[in-house]
Amino acid sequence: MKKAFITGASRGIGKGIAQRLAKAGYDIAFTYHSEKDEAESLCNEITKMGQRCFFYQANLEESTVPEQVTQKAIEDLGGIDCLICNAGKAKFTSIRTLDAELIDFQYGLIYRNYLLCTKTAANHMIDNHVQGKIIYITSTRGFRAYANDVVYGSLKAALIRAVESLAIELSKYNITVNAVAPGATAVRDNYTPEELSSGHTSTLIPLKRKGKPDDVASLVEYLLSDEAGYITGETIKVDGGLILYGPNEDPNGGLF
Repeated sequence: MKKAFITGASRGIGKGIAQRLAKAGYDIAFTYHSEKDEAESLCNEITKMGQRCFFYQANLEESTVPEQVTQKAIEDLGGIDCLICNAGKAKFTSIRTLDAELIDFQYGLIYRNYLLCTKTAANHMIDNHVQGKIIYITSTRGFRAYANDVVYGSLKAALIRAVESLAIELSKYNITVNAVAPGATAVRDNYTPEELSSGHTSTLIPLKRKGKPDDVASLVEYLLSDEAGYITGETIKVDGGLILYGPNEDPNGGLF
């Protein structure tokens, strides 16, 4: 029985990943930040599939929390085979109004959190001879520059670079490390095709629709599979081709 720990899975992409992996037979542990009702609902859904599920409230931007909650997931699941770091929150601001509090929050949640979760998970995998899989959910903003995005975008770019170093370091233990970089993605998986295709952003995407959480989850499932066992150190975009020709931005940081 495979066991996966997912950060930030009560909604959006993280929820889609948890649902997809549970359907594939994984036991799941996940974190949430504030919406306990959503976390309980997801856990009940997974339990009804016949899989074990555990969930934890976690402020992952705090320096001691990532290692603690990862260790708790390992204990509750009886080990983990897969770590999926997904938790994050986009905050955009002009350099003229940027403050230290926002920088520290984004750094703690988007970057330090991922590395500390990885430290705990990797040590468990190595000590127990688990040929594990680690996946970071990054963003196409790590490839393409936008206005008012100096913190979030640069930290996502740093994660893409971190994956490469981690892949080299952990390869000797047969642990693979990869990243998935979504583009514009809907927060729910039950939008109609018309809803996904509506709005100006959709017109900028070559495939003419926003992504769904399951578009990302399906790639994550593949990267966790034995079929992807020879892939490591890669970041794969899931964006419908959005950044192939570089969408423009208005002065306020939005797409146009």
